[in-house]
This record gives sequence, C-alpha cells and structure tokens, in this order.
Amino acid sequence: MPRINLLPWREERRRQLIQEFARQTVLVVMLGTAIGGYAWYHVDGLIENQRDRNDYLRDEIALLQKDIEEIEELESTKDQLLARMNVIQRLQTRRPQIVHLFFELADTLPEGVHLTGVQQSGDDLTVRGRAVSKAQVSAYMRNLNASQWLQNPRLEVIETDGSDRVNSFTLHLAQTTPNEGEQS
Repeated sequence: MPRINLLPWREERRRQLIQEFARQTVLVVMLGTAIGGYAWYHVDGLIENQRDRNDYLRDEIALLQKDIEEIEELESTKDQLLARMNVIQRLQTRRPQIVHLFFELADTLPEGVHLTGVQQSGDDLTVRGRAVSKAQVSAYMRNLNASQWLQNPRLEVIETDGSDRVNSFTLHLAQTTPNEGEQS
C-alpha cells in the first residue's frame, strides 16, 4: 500500500498562513502609515492655516492700532480746537462787559463820591474812592447792589482824613452778567 505522508500539507498550510499573516501585517502597517501620514498632513495643514489666520489678524490689528492712534490724535486736535473756540467765544461774549462795567460804575456814582482806582481780578472788583460823607458811600453801595452788572458790594475800610474831612473807602464787589433777556 502506498504510503501518503500528510505532514507536508500541514507544513505547507502553516507556511501559507504565516505568509498570509505577514502580508496582512504589512498591509495593516502600510494602511496605518498612510492614515497616520494623512492625519499628520491634515493636522499640519490646519496648523498652517491657523498660523496664516493669526498672521492676518496681527496685521489687521496693527493697521487698526495705527487707525486708533490717528483717531486719538484727531480727537486731541479736536479737543484743542474746541478749547480755543470756547476761549474765543468767552472773549467775544465778555467783550461788551468792560463797557457795561465802566458805565455801571459811573452811573451808580452819587454826587460827592469820586473814584480813585478800580482793580479787577476775574469777576472780582476792588474799588477805591473818596466821598464827602459816609452817607454818600452808603448810597453808592445801595446803587451798586441795585445794579444788574455789579453785585454784593462789601465795604472793606472807610477812613476819614483829618485835614480836609474827606472819607477814603475801599469796596469789594462782583461783576455779573445778567440774562440775555435783561441785557436790552
């Protein structure tokens, strides 16, 4: 009877399974490498895209920062111009006040009272003068208090000169501006 050795087919089968396993392992490694390479390439592309976006944002922020500096400079210039305009406006509105001041000083002056000096510091006035009697100084203070342009007269000092019996006085008062309707 012929002898059939069944062992070689098992060895052949084992060798085929090992080869199949090796091929599948190589295939899985290649597939894993391809997937890993694609993932790395994709993530690297996303990172590069984000870097480009960040660079774009930095450039735009720098441009906007320059614009903000220009706007702040323009605001500063605008504020300076507005301050100048306000000073000019105040000067324009205060221009007629000196005329009113001297008119009111002269108009409120009773007979027998003579002014020797007027000093102005802002809206505060110091008036020095001479009067024949103290009653005339009181009348002058009442007239000043009734004025629309001069307010709050305060007598600082009144002295009588012994030689000619003339009273020297010093008054402090405030200059005001009446409302527009009252200025007519």
